[in-house]
Amino acid sequence: MVHDPVKLFLESDPYLKPYEAIIRRRFNNIIETEKMLTGDKVSLADFASGHEYFGLHFSGNEWIFREWAPNADAIYLIGDMTDWREIKRFALERVNRQGVWQIRLPWDAMGHGDLYRLRIHWPGGRGDRIPAWVRRVIQDPDTLIFNAQVWLPSDPYSWKCSNFQASNDAPLVYEAHIGMAQEAERIGSYREFTHQTLPRILDAGYNTLQLMAVPEHPYYGSFGYQVSNFFAASSRFGPPEALKELVDAAHDSGLRVLMDLIHSHGVSNEVEGLSRFDGTRYQYFHDGPRGLHVAWDSRCFDYGKYQVLHFLLSNCRFWLDEFRFDGFRFDGITSMLYLHHGLSKPFTSYDDYFDASIDEDALTYLGLANKLIHDIRPDAVTIAEDISGMPGLAVPFSSGGMGFDYRFAMGISDNWIRLVKDVPDEQWHMGHLWFELNNRREDEKTISYAESHDQALVGDKALIFRLIDSDMYDCMSVGCENLRVDRGMALHKLIRFITLSTADSGYLNFMGNEFGHPEWIDFPREGNNWSLKYARRQWHLLDDTNLKYRFLAEFDKGMISLAKQFRLLEAPDAHLIYEHNDDKLIVFERGELMFVFNFHPARSYADFCFEAPPGKYRMIFNSDAPEYGGHSRLIPDQHHLTQLDTSVEYRRNLLCLYIPNRTAMVLQQTD
Repeated sequence: MVHDPVKLFLESDPYLKPYEAIIRRRFNNIIETEKMLTGDKVSLADFASGHEYFGLHFSGNEWIFREWAPNADAIYLIGDMTDWREIKRFALERVNRQGVWQIRLPWDAMGHGDLYRLRIHWPGGRGDRIPAWVRRVIQDPDTLIFNAQVWLPSDPYSWKCSNFQASNDAPLVYEAHIGMAQEAERIGSYREFTHQTLPRILDAGYNTLQLMAVPEHPYYGSFGYQVSNFFAASSRFGPPEALKELVDAAHDSGLRVLMDLIHSHGVSNEVEGLSRFDGTRYQYFHDGPRGLHVAWDSRCFDYGKYQVLHFLLSNCRFWLDEFRFDGFRFDGITSMLYLHHGLSKPFTSYDDYFDASIDEDALTYLGLANKLIHDIRPDAVTIAEDISGMPGLAVPFSSGGMGFDYRFAMGISDNWIRLVKDVPDEQWHMGHLWFELNNRREDEKTISYAESHDQALVGDKALIFRLIDSDMYDCMSVGCENLRVDRGMALHKLIRFITLSTADSGYLNFMGNEFGHPEWIDFPREGNNWSLKYARRQWHLLDDTNLKYRFLAEFDKGMISLAKQFRLLEAPDAHLIYEHNDDKLIVFERGELMFVFNFHPARSYADFCFEAPPGKYRMIFNSDAPEYGGHSRLIPDQHHLTQLDTSVEYRRNLLCLYIPNRTAMVLQQTD
């Protein structure tokens, strides 16, 4: 029988059947494009090795530099070695009709640390450009000018943890930003992160580190999402060897390391980035309005162009090979997939996924990227950040999908923000909450989170700040009694715990949110007088035993430990046992555990009974424990026996519990 991946995909969802022709065309586009790229002569991995050909390389006791610039008339290497002048000896030669330029120079023509650029001439003009495939870019601290830098250290990094393979455990992701991971009002470094932040992540129990803002970006305040140099690790955090040391140390501790990969757009800067690189607007990007992302002030890639696919696919391989990342979070997938970029689009019908607004070239690229990444590293993890709900993104290619391992359940965090911001918690609807927590496609793995970096940015507020607000500044000491702080801490624990315990296949936390970091993130900019006051994490709040932040951190550590111990996210989806809106109760089973949540702001239940499988249960975890800043209203390790109820026509067993208000507990059946 012939294997038909598309048929498998269609069988997963009957609502897809009317779109079979479109789905087959999209799937076949991936197959046919791979054949076009490889010529059926090499592997896709071999094709995606452009970084070993283009850019600056030292080989055979000489320097070799190559660049693709089809509209150029002339190209010069300029820099420290030429006193920043055009010199004939440093002129590149055009080597083919496709626009590849090359120069070979003796070993002493340049050296480690030299700064350089390209001076590109095109019909009617010229301009300085940082090479497209450059691996090292630095910014002058005085002039703020960026330049490429020759990087050939005498002591290249030697990997200590070789052949690391991540476990198959569900990803418990710690999302972090290198520069703001330290407490001082300055930009942190890779080495500071390795020695100071990494131990905190390990102690908290997370098994996956997701690093933001790694590729070079000219504007620090873009959070790393306006990339200029796709093959250069940001030098503002230190040298490349320090990033390798960070990844190596994480691997040695058993952590997989993912990188935010921004292939959804490129920065509009022309000297530092790819825009008008050879004088045209359409070299790497679309020409005209389609090439401009107005909302982001950036450029949109032309995924239908051979050279662009070569560039982006090689970029995927580069980070896997050179820095040994274990996969990627693909940012801005919604923007890539739709010509309208998903802006102000509600996505209420399947027609929205199969109409003329889809950029099918982008879909093809994503399918190829996932195929490439998993061919190179079968244990790699890829995550799609898509708010639209495009079917098939996180379905394996062998089953007719685009091949992502996971997709973010982005609607969950949006729902939490709406509830906390606009609805008093006594009016939260339990049925709606349960639906939002579990609303996902059965054929795709998802990663849930209560909040990510998006909710912590200036102009928004983290959940804890929305819950407690200004009282965080005055009433977080252990001895301070404050009703708003008490409410906020209780709900913060419930929100995060029910998000984790109902998550499909993974969970994510943003750096500092686990202990309720009190303030937003605001990067240095003109509007705040270029201050770094809020572009940092105040770890001393967690370390101070006189403050309540440590209780939230201990709770987070406890719930992560519970999820790992019982392999909660590998268990089947949660099964709802009881939900009552007026009582504000949600009870469900998952794996061998029973979860009880009481969201009621005031009502505790002295002897609340609900139907449960017969047996003996032991309470193994509860949010009201004193080590979590609770009120100690529950007895640790207390055992509960079900009772046979004969008052109804059928025999049923009831479990009767004391359930304090704004409290969650977990029970394990012991026989």
